[in-house]
Amino acid sequence: MNSSGVVDMVRAAVLFDMGRTQPFVDSQPLAITDVVLDSPGVGELLVKIEAAGVCHSDLSVVTGQRPRPMPMVLGHEASGVVEAIGPDVSGIKPGDHVVLAFMPQCGRCSYCVSGRTTLCSAGAKSNGAGTLLGGGVRIRDGHGAPIQHHLGVSAFSEYAVVHHSSAVVIDSDVPLDIAALFGCAMLTGVGAVWNTAGVSEGDGVAVIGLGGVGLAAIMGAAVSGAYPLVAVDPSPEKRALARELGATHDFSVSEADEGVKGLGGVRFAVEAAGVVPALEQAFRILERGGTAVSVGLPAPSATITLPALSFVAEAKGIVGSYMGSCRPGRDIPKMISLWRDGQLPVEKLLDGEVSLSDINGALDRLEAGAAVRQIVRPNL
Repeated sequence: MNSSGVVDMVRAAVLFDMGRTQPFVDSQPLAITDVVLDSPGVGELLVKIEAAGVCHSDLSVVTGQRPRPMPMVLGHEASGVVEAIGPDVSGIKPGDHVVLAFMPQCGRCSYCVSGRTTLCSAGAKSNGAGTLLGGGVRIRDGHGAPIQHHLGVSAFSEYAVVHHSSAVVIDSDVPLDIAALFGCAMLTGVGAVWNTAGVSEGDGVAVIGLGGVGLAAIMGAAVSGAYPLVAVDPSPEKRALARELGATHDFSVSEADEGVKGLGGVRFAVEAAGVVPALEQAFRILERGGTAVSVGLPAPSATITLPALSFVAEAKGIVGSYMGSCRPGRDIPKMISLWRDGQLPVEKLLDGEVSLSDINGALDRLEAGAAVRQIVRPNL
């Protein structure tokens, strides 16, 4: 950081246009280039990014399934160390280790006041616009043109400027590669089970789609004492990992309807695949009075077809869950405490580390289903 409070020539992975074809290692949708960060403004922090997970939500922007304003520095699941703070920041200081959560909170709208902070009106508006919660962007190219923020984080970069509500202080002894996963996968998956569904001991739970979020949901359901706990995915390797994390049964997608029916159905079915057939299957495998929880992010134009009579005659329901209906300042410390106790073995989701220069290859591996969570180390 120079004397004027600006970080010059920071390396970052910038997406200039969506929809490039695979293999991404050839089409190079993410360009590793130098950007300039403005100093943190009112209520903001400068964070040195130590670890960032490669998540399907990043991939969906690259493919154009989740349209965002361009150009943009991607990355939304991360941890790091606070380097500097802007005016009017309290409770966070330089040197603090933080987990970055992708939904900033204004603290004033009706959603925040009622405790539903993941639905914050101002946070949703700024995230959709590619700005920080305080307005505008802090990333620029070498000519001064703005570059957008991804979900208020933009962690595929050596440094990031974020709103203070995006940062949760953690103990410095928590490994930062593990800590990063609490910013998205664990919040979204575990939170969907604990907060949205409210799973209790003995409730039957199925999880469809065993990426990072789905496997986190398996962990959360196991901690809650779910039984049966069913893992559904095309990959035998991911189903085996789900068994290690607490699943009591597993089925391929084609086997799941009959397999779960043979168990009597489940009270809760968590859809974490982000595709219409998975959500429709989640509804089908419910027992009477059951609830499907939609966690994955389908294309904006996607629609589902469900039997209308089942909503009344079988009292089935469907509910959405954004970021696991979590309150990061409350839920991240709770989850980390359970990780310390061995009840949430997050480290089993890790597939190794990559540098910024290998990030397009990491996207290929994610799309191929060959990885659950790869960790980008921007400063290596």
